[in-house]
Amino acid sequence: MNDVVPVRRAIVSVADKGGLVPFGQALAGLDVEIVSTGSTAALLSETGVPVVAVADVTGFPEMLDGRVKTLHPAIHGGVLADKRNPEHLDQLEAQRIVPVDLVVVSLYPFREAVASGAGFEEVIEQIDIGGPTLVRAAAKNFESVGVVVRPERYESVVSEIRRKGGLTRDTRLALAREAFAEIAAYDGAIAAWFGSAAEGGLPAVLSLSYEKVGDLRYGENPHQRGALYRGGLSAGLVTDARVLQGKEMSFNNWLDAEAAWLLAGDLAGPAVAIIKHHNPCGAAEAADLAGAYRAALASDPVSAFGGVVGLSDVADRAAAAAISEVFTEVVVAPGFAPEALEVFAGKQNLRLVEASPPSGGDLEVRPVSGGALVQDRDALAEDPAEFKVVTSRQPTEAEWADLRFAWTVGARTISNAIVLASGRATLGVGAGQMSRVDSVEIAARKAGERAKGSVLASDAFFPFRDGIDRAAEAGVAAVIQPGGSVRDEEIVAACDEHGMAMVFTGTRHFRH
Repeated sequence: MNDVVPVRRAIVSVADKGGLVPFGQALAGLDVEIVSTGSTAALLSETGVPVVAVADVTGFPEMLDGRVKTLHPAIHGGVLADKRNPEHLDQLEAQRIVPVDLVVVSLYPFREAVASGAGFEEVIEQIDIGGPTLVRAAAKNFESVGVVVRPERYESVVSEIRRKGGLTRDTRLALAREAFAEIAAYDGAIAAWFGSAAEGGLPAVLSLSYEKVGDLRYGENPHQRGALYRGGLSAGLVTDARVLQGKEMSFNNWLDAEAAWLLAGDLAGPAVAIIKHHNPCGAAEAADLAGAYRAALASDPVSAFGGVVGLSDVADRAAAAAISEVFTEVVVAPGFAPEALEVFAGKQNLRLVEASPPSGGDLEVRPVSGGALVQDRDALAEDPAEFKVVTSRQPTEAEWADLRFAWTVGARTISNAIVLASGRATLGVGAGQMSRVDSVEIAARKAGERAKGSVLASDAFFPFRDGIDRAAEAGVAAVIQPGGSVRDEEIVAACDEHGMAMVFTGTRHFRH
């Protein structure tokens, strides 16, 4: 069989009408007969493109509100016939079935319906049946049939048909790969949605599908390959992120941008988070973004050099000017005012990432060798009204504000996490230590004299009183932690000895 399969008959049925009319006109201009359905056929006909209705091919009208259109031997026989097999061709001729050379399908917008918050019944109706069946059949039979599932392929497909009279095997194979990937992603989204809608427990089978956005220069290190993919179970940073300026984003840039984006979104705006190696080296809430940035920077200006900055609100000129004073790799924000873009334009290598604020999520998946660990995403859902003061001394009103702030930062810091804060700004952060008292030591050293009168947040309980004693030496006035240690009484007694206030939240926020 010739490497090129001539294209004489195409089935076209698309939910996404983008580019459909010029594509249909081009096919018609190449003498390709178009068999089509429903709204696709109507749009093509309205624009003067000759169309054969599927009902005229099958001899049956569309049924069940359009649920049944192409599910018929007159359609699928033409798609699945192997043109290299004389018996297949004889059977088609006996049944008066015309072979199909090209299948063009875009599926019902199921994922878009879920993302829009559509109701259960509406989402169900967006589960495509005939489309995936056609795509799967054509992709299986790629030796004889081309299959297109993406409008961006229209131009190259038409160009090849025009130049070669049909589609080459390399093209058909590439199109089949795309088609099976599209079906897998589509079915995975449906399975994930049904799994999330089930009552009780995590889904028995977890189907995930990611679409490559692009290759990265390398992974965490130059000897590792890296790429960015979009997809998963729910909306996130990469879902609608736009890189407005700067050098290509690296693997580590994306990791730190996510950390900055999440923490800035958790804080009460206007707020800023400065991230270095996936940990906050500074964070603050203030009356405006510029003030919040300067307060966050003061926490650890050495570590902030070359960091990633997350903003809770649209960047303005004042914030841009403040950030531009320090070498920064990435700024991620819900938006950038024109005046801010003007300021940042002077830093051509600085990457600006625009992304919608975090909106929560359902599951977090972490691959491990041979499988994955899956959990609910850690949301800061605690009600401060439920926090319990366990010491003789009550926190002051100002301390309460700082305790809530420090607790939020601590929840987004790698364990063991200790955060010292004052004036709703971090003073020192201890992160990723094997011993909690070492994290206290690091945070206190970072804060220095500023630690006097500050508050301390710990992402998990204190196993011994040594961490409290070291905090008292630094001048810490109040502590917030989950509680739950067998030595809680000893820990509370230590706070009382030092005249410190202590609050139990009842919730741990380990982050490994």
